[in-house]
Formats: sequence, C-alpha cells, structure tokens
Amino acid sequence: MNGEMNILVIGLGSMGKRRIRLIKEIVPDFKIYGVDNKEERRNEAHELYGINCMESLSQAAETVNIDTAFVCTSPLSHSKIISECLSHKWNVFTELNLVSDGYEHNIKLAKDNNCKLFLSSTFLYREELAYIRNWIDNNFKWNYIYHVGQYLPDWHPWENYKDFFVGDRRTNGCRELMAIELPWIIKTFGKISDYHVISDKMTTLDINYRDNYFIQISHENGNKGMLVIDVVSPVAVRRLEVYGERKYFRWNGTPDSLYEYDAESGQLRKVALKEDQEHEAGYSEFIVENAYRNELKEFFNVVISGKEPVYGFEQDMETLKLIDSMEKHA
Repeated sequence: MNGEMNILVIGLGSMGKRRIRLIKEIVPDFKIYGVDNKEERRNEAHELYGINCMESLSQAAETVNIDTAFVCTSPLSHSKIISECLSHKWNVFTELNLVSDGYEHNIKLAKDNNCKLFLSSTFLYREELAYIRNWIDNNFKWNYIYHVGQYLPDWHPWENYKDFFVGDRRTNGCRELMAIELPWIIKTFGKISDYHVISDKMTTLDINYRDNYFIQISHENGNKGMLVIDVVSPVAVRRLEVYGERKYFRWNGTPDSLYEYDAESGQLRKVALKEDQEHEAGYSEFIVENAYRNELKEFFNVVISGKEPVYGFEQDMETLKLIDSMEKHA
C-alpha cells in the first residue's frame, strides 16, 4: 500500500500499542499520532514507536490533518469518540464496542460524511477458522462443540480485573467472549434460529454478572452447536470440535493445533497452514498477531479501495441484540 495517510490512535493501552506496531509494519509510510489522557502512556508510546502524542482528541484535530482514527479505548467510551471522529470526517476503525450505544446515529453520520466505519472482529481473520469454514457445505448438516474460557484475573495480570472493562456488568468478560466468537460462528454455520442458555455464577470473584454460560444453538440451515463461555477456567482454554458425516475437525486455539479426519487412512492429520503464525509475549498462546495483521490489511483495503467490510455495524447490532437476549434468558 503506497501513499500517505495521517492516522490517529486513540487509547494507548495494550490494544492501541498493538495497532501502532502492526500499522508501522504494514504501511510504514503512513504517519501515526497518538491520544491518551494518561501521561505515562503517551510517554511510553513515544519512546517505543517514536510517535507524537497528545492529551485529547480535540488537540489532535487542531494540530494534525487526520485521515483515519483508531478507537482503542474501553468499550463504553466508544460511541462518543466515534461520533466526534466522524464529525471531523475521519474514517474510523474501532475495537469491539460490546454495547450498541449510538449505532444508528453513527451509521448515518458515516454515510452522510462519506466516511468508512469499520468494526474489529479479529476471529473472522483467523486462518484456522477460515480453513474450517471453507469445508462447511450447506448440503450437509454440521455439529460443533466449542469451549472458550479463562479465569478473569488472568486476562490482564498487570492490572486488577475490577479496573478493567470486563469487570463492568455492561461490558463483562463473558459478553466480550460472546462478541468475539459469535460473528465467526454465524459466518461459518449460518444464522441462529434458536438457542437455550444455562448460566450461573460459580466463582467468588467480585463481579455482578454470571461467569459461565452453556448455550445450545440451532442454525436456520440445520447446523447446531454447543457453545461454552466462561471466566472461570484456571487453564486458558479454546477447544473446538466440528463434525459431519465422515468429516471431523479439532482445534485447540493455537496455530499448530488444527487437525482433520482423513477418511482414506481413518486417522487424524495435522493441517499445515500457509502462514507462519506469530505470538506476542505477555498474551495467551491463543492470541496470534497474524489475525490482527490480516484485519488491518482488510481495513486499509476498505478505506483505500472501497471494498465492503466483511463485518460491520449493521451485523454487529444484530449480534449484540442476540447477546442481550442470551444474557436476559440465562
């Protein structure tokens, strides 16, 4: 990708730093600026990446001719920030919102100002899941069993979980996991037609929400699955089984753990992926950089070439309604 673009990364925490690092790798000619109200984060970003950082979005708007903004703050702050960015006629990439506050307003504002509005859904870009998705044939019925869980205090061991947005009921840890997983599940297995939820709180964590969900899912095309979501498991787990007649996949969440059934030999064989997967120190082994990189490439294609996003605010509004209903009926 050639040319120049002025990019503003709003929020210089762990995700903001990841986005900066990968943007510099993908489009080194683009100029990156940072915004954070915490001085230590601004200083850290400047020292690590050599970018100029400012204290507020308004200061950035007055100082630099911004083309595109990345919203990497906590989810409940997104709606107002996105609106302000779109009002400046900036294209917007946002991390998971987890709530649909301001969605209709911001969708209209983006259209009125001819801006691109792009929502992160990183697991749609995981190569392992894309491989499985390519095998799913709607002429056959498929089942899946999927467990995703990790003890909440271990998510960000460098900070107290009560100081992190997953400690808030509206943006809780189980809700975030659902928002991460449901888009690729729906993309792969089809629109959800029915579900049944069993849930409760089984830990002594100081949270005011259910910490584990067992969700039976039926899809319109006849596929069905069991999704287990929790912030309880002391071992970080991401374990998927997908099967149909004479076909079976197993994935344990890491790039080297995808296996498929070989009908000729009657054995499981390891799937060799095309990409060398990268992992950033300090994160769970399930978090690989390649999916984030692929997602950013997709975003820049949307901005520069006018490509339609794989997943957008309209689809996410439906996903969040579904999660609201699952939480309500648990």
